[in-house]
Amino acid sequence: MIKRVFKAFQYRDFRLMWMGACTSSIGTWMQSLAQSWLVYQLSKNPFYSGLDAFLGQIPIMLLSLVGGVMTDRHDRRHVLLASQYIQMTCAFVLTGLVYTNVVQVWMILCISFVVGVAQAFGGPANQALLPSLVGKEDFANAISWNSIQFNIARTLGPMFGSWAMASLGAAWCFGLNGGSFLAVILALSLINVNYVPSKSSEPILDSMKAGIRFIREKPGMESLIILAFCITSLAMPLTVFLPVFTDKVFHGDANIQARLMSFSAAGSVCGALAVAGVGKLKRQGRGALLMLTLLGLLIAAFSYSTTLYISYGLIFCCGACMMSVFSLVGSLAQSVATDQMRGRVMSVFNVAFRGGGPIGSLIIGKLIPIFNVGPTMVCVGLALAVIAIIHLTIFRRVSEL
Repeated sequence: MIKRVFKAFQYRDFRLMWMGACTSSIGTWMQSLAQSWLVYQLSKNPFYSGLDAFLGQIPIMLLSLVGGVMTDRHDRRHVLLASQYIQMTCAFVLTGLVYTNVVQVWMILCISFVVGVAQAFGGPANQALLPSLVGKEDFANAISWNSIQFNIARTLGPMFGSWAMASLGAAWCFGLNGGSFLAVILALSLINVNYVPSKSSEPILDSMKAGIRFIREKPGMESLIILAFCITSLAMPLTVFLPVFTDKVFHGDANIQARLMSFSAAGSVCGALAVAGVGKLKRQGRGALLMLTLLGLLIAAFSYSTTLYISYGLIFCCGACMMSVFSLVGSLAQSVATDQMRGRVMSVFNVAFRGGGPIGSLIIGKLIPIFNVGPTMVCVGLALAVIAIIHLTIFRRVSEL
């Protein structure tokens, strides 16, 4: 069982990329913490905090399809390296601006936009590169470990960032993030890539259309992308609105919120480890939909609960189910895509996956003041379960994968 859990680490190139990406992700979370604090301190206006997050995300929404085309035309390692160099440069520029006390809000906003553009190209390249590092039968295991890496970074990054800000100052958070990119750059320089796309002179728009056509013609792919959007738009807001649950339902303080987030993160790691241990399922689509049904019911149960210790257990289970669904659906998308189309397919998947959370949070955030957080999220959880059941019984393409 233990050997199955760590199966992806039998591949040298995956080990190198995982360690490099984990180091870099910790640095990114450190910068995220310091940057949000710095923007608010400089502006004293929450609008600019939201604008900073928006400018970091909007290029990903707008340019990921172009990034997918570039990924399918060039060596994915080179595309990802370019993205890392740009992000590293931005981190060091911000370090210098803060250290010399000349930083202004508009400078941070511009840097966030440039980083978002780099991520719009780096994201598809990273997702398309992953299958070339492991065997096809180990996609699910590798994606689960990527999820674990994300949660490790999400836990350690803010912790290290808080210490660095308190002890050394915000400039160190940005500088350490800049240095962390060297880990993934070194890993990329050492790995061997089995598949390198052939260059094409086809117009970018035609390549994008070919990618969309492939998605529409490939059985189950359209449904996977729709599911990815539904999962993030309905499930991710649970963690976004934990402060509201803490205040309105449990009448607690930041310590209660921190415990809820910790239980959620611990559940996410356990869920990803479980998927890594199980490996490739024969009816993986059916398993993902059954797990999604359970996730919806757990979200509804957590939202209905008013007993804190029961809620700790429920949020742990929510985290485990959520990460299991993410891993299973992500590996299905990777297995359906071909090497020639992988960049474009995963760029569309990435837009749906990353776009769902902000859109869902925005809509649910408007409903909560009207209906209160508990009833609203109960309905959200039940809606998620219904969507899963519909795909299990009526639109069955995903369940047959």
